[in-house]
Amino acid sequence: MPLNGERIPVVLGYENPADYLSNPGFLGAIVGRVANRIAGASFSLGSETFDLQANEPPNHLHGGSRGISTRNWTMETDGTRAVQLHLVSPDGDQGYPGRVEFEVTISLCGHTLTYDMVARSDRETPINLAQHSYYNLMGKGTILDHRVQINADYYTPVDSAGIPTGQISRLVGLDFDLKSAKTIEQAGRDLDMSFVLLDRTETSAWVISPNYMVLTMITDQPCLQFYTGANQRPGSRPLAGQDHIPHSGLCLEPQQYINAVNNDAFPSTMTTPDQPYHQTTKVCIEREDIL
Repeated sequence: MPLNGERIPVVLGYENPADYLSNPGFLGAIVGRVANRIAGASFSLGSETFDLQANEPPNHLHGGSRGISTRNWTMETDGTRAVQLHLVSPDGDQGYPGRVEFEVTISLCGHTLTYDMVARSDRETPINLAQHSYYNLMGKGTILDHRVQINADYYTPVDSAGIPTGQISRLVGLDFDLKSAKTIEQAGRDLDMSFVLLDRTETSAWVISPNYMVLTMITDQPCLQFYTGANQRPGSRPLAGQDHIPHSGLCLEPQQYINAVNNDAFPSTMTTPDQPYHQTTKVCIEREDIL
């Protein structure tokens, strides 16, 4: 992102594209088939039980260690400012039922990047995708002084393993009530929390950095996972000027309710041949000179 004649790397990444093949933090990935956690790495459909990889024992995380974020998708241009990504996930892939065709169109208009994600299955199966970029609007250092605002009055409490308890609780009075903007230091530097979004036709989240770079996000998904990158660790060589250390980037991950396959209190994440999966998320990053 250009700022005062300098390019600021606002999305964490690697210098060498091959390093994304070993990407434990899921930098920049589309994660799934099911984003976030599935308790006990299993779920049932009717009389059948499907066992998944427990890559975060005893639970399943972001589709498993060989989930769709680790695959080579095919890519073709769509006009001059968009690309289409395609992937076929076969029946039984990582333990999931059904053959699924994924299509992700990423388009740029001005300063806004739009992710349009579709999944079509040949049988009933859970789908819950999340775009997993890490943002640092300063380009380096930590994000603890970034101010964040999320359009939510409720969140889903979790246990020590990050599995929702099944409750949907009010945020009012909590440090991480972000209906009004707070710095990450004020809200909680180790947050990894799912917020239940309000009106999805309005802006879902804002991030403002000390250099007055502003990120806005709009999504049609019901929930937004906010992660402050507390477990980020140095690994492969980062892009020039970046740090890959704890709190060096924050994630805003639009998605459906966590572990809904095992919790009837949450809306279903099941996709069928007659009801394909669809998500649209827009991310805009630009300089705001007057706030």
